Amino acid sequence: MSKTLSGAEDYTARQRYSIMISAMLGYILDFYDVLIFPFLLPAIQRSMSLSLTEIGSLQALTLFGSAIGGALFGVIGDRLGRKTSLQLTIALFSVAAIISAFAWNYWSLAVLRFITGIGLGGEYGVGMVLFNEAWKKGSRGLGAAALQGCAVIASSTASIVGIWLIATFSDEWSWRIGLLSGGVPILLIIFIRFFMPESKIWLEYEAQRKAGPVAAAAAARTLPLADLFRNGLARQTVTAFVWLMSYMLCYYSVVSFIPTLLLRDMHTPGDVVRTTAVLLSVVSGICYLANGFFNDRAGRRFGALVPALFWVGSLVGMAVWGSQLYAGSKTEWPMFWLYIGFGIGNVALGVTGVWISELYPVNLRATAVSTFYMGGRGLGSIAPVIVPLAAAHFGGSLLNGMVAVALPAAATFILASLLLPETLGRDLSAKGFKADAESEPAMKAAPVSSV
Repeated sequence: MSKTLSGAEDYTARQRYSIMISAMLGYILDFYDVLIFPFLLPAIQRSMSLSLTEIGSLQALTLFGSAIGGALFGVIGDRLGRKTSLQLTIALFSVAAIISAFAWNYWSLAVLRFITGIGLGGEYGVGMVLFNEAWKKGSRGLGAAALQGCAVIASSTASIVGIWLIATFSDEWSWRIGLLSGGVPILLIIFIRFFMPESKIWLEYEAQRKAGPVAAAAAARTLPLADLFRNGLARQTVTAFVWLMSYMLCYYSVVSFIPTLLLRDMHTPGDVVRTTAVLLSVVSGICYLANGFFNDRAGRRFGALVPALFWVGSLVGMAVWGSQLYAGSKTEWPMFWLYIGFGIGNVALGVTGVWISELYPVNLRATAVSTFYMGGRGLGSIAPVIVPLAAAHFGGSLLNGMVAVALPAAATFILASLLLPETLGRDLSAKGFKADAESEPAMKAAPVSSV
């Protein structure tokens, strides 16, 4: 049998960096589409005369669709390969994003955003798994954090473009141009097709699986989602899903509404909001890299817990001081610092892709990462629905509604982080998969190597 493939030494530098570039660009463009949407919602609301509930449901449908796409393209990534799945998911969300710019009423936009969400759902998980399988084990945490940190590029770009569109064009045209820009990723498919290699670990796994006809037939009959609960993985699977769900619920409870809160309710000047968002992106980018550096030394749990403490602190601060309006000085405005603090907490996301990749074997890895991440995002999609309900309970205060939903979610994230097993130093190779009649349909994760 050929030697076991275990990581970056099996790729040329050109191949590794083509994988990184593909994953980074895909994630930037994916997240850009998600984050520009909240900036466009006021224009959509006025243009189509929609209620706040209908506006919230558009964001919720996008996120819910991503949950379905995560499971679908994760399975495709494990069955047909990481590269094939990545091309399909980018094609779907790009085309749907372009068509959504031509929606004519609420229902047409709702359906098209749902389809866009399905396409968005597969890109992150498959790209993250491919990256982790190709990168060096000793710097996997830093690399994954850098990849995840591309969210700050997407966030700052979305805020700049979103505010510029609203200020420059009419309500009717601003949101249509914004959604049309979400179709740019379709160009990335050309790069992936010709320059990005398939995961060599997945290719080895596939060769081993096909080598045993009985095992191959058994693998074909199994349901990948069900396999996530077999062979002692059930408790880990439930915990990991709750972990991602609580992160997404906390995150979207704030980011889905903070543009509306600052611009509409607190009457903050647009240039102040834009400057704050750009500064937050710079700070977050630095924190992503710093957190990734320590992920490879202090462990994956460290990378989740430390940022989560910033979440808790900023949310408590919002409840106490967040209602104070901007009075001409950003440094004296409490929300400026609280928004920055919440953004630092967001860098906990940098550890999610690598931690889950290390928790599962090669034949379930893409399914696990995509399903948990996008399933969590899908359940997090209830944030745009329940935050207005919570706000109504607190006398119409959007800020109080945001905190009431986000703070318990942050606490749940911390608890789940304490329950997940540490995986620092784990081997991601296909070693352990047996292509014979007696092999299990879902290989157990390899033991953690000493570090």
